[in-house]
Amino acid sequence: MTEQHPTQAMAEVESATPAPAVTRRWGLAAMAAAAAAAGAGVAWWRLQPGEADLTGFWGLSFPTPDGTTLTMASLRGKPLLVNFWATWCPPCIEELPLLSRFYEANWASGWQLVGLAVDQPDPVKRFLDRTPVAFPVAMAGLAGVDLSKQLGNDAGGLPFTVVFDAEGTLRHRKIGQVHEADLKAWRG
Repeated sequence: MTEQHPTQAMAEVESATPAPAVTRRWGLAAMAAAAAAAGAGVAWWRLQPGEADLTGFWGLSFPTPDGTTLTMASLRGKPLLVNFWATWCPPCIEELPLLSRFYEANWASGWQLVGLAVDQPDPVKRFLDRTPVAFPVAMAGLAGVDLSKQLGNDAGGLPFTVVFDAEGTLRHRKIGQVHEADLKAWRG
């Protein structure tokens, strides 16, 4: 057995065990990865169809631009697409003609569609006078942001669309502009 110089023995011990800073960095990285995975899991769960708390949703009512009232209960029992939009939202405005065509093509087979404007009444009235849509529009105002969050739109962004089946179960959610492929998939 050869004798080692004390500094040589110390160097071997230090190289065999990671430095505290390296260990700490790995520990922090592992914690960050676990937190990210947990956050992704929560986001995935919240976006699963049928998981939103719909307590009270079907009891809501909203004023319409023409002065009547639209009750959500009156729309229960058939498939329902609800689109949250605003006049100041370019992708919202861009998708409205597509939604209007979808409604016209599918209302006879039981599909319903309502646009909930997260906006002020005057701009919505002016917009609808210039660009009418075939489906009912109601005024959700700023409360529409909270409602969309309850339905799974955590960021409150627009446009936001949800689809309910005839039993009132939330089946689909989409944050962002709706396209023809979305409507075909939802229609089944």
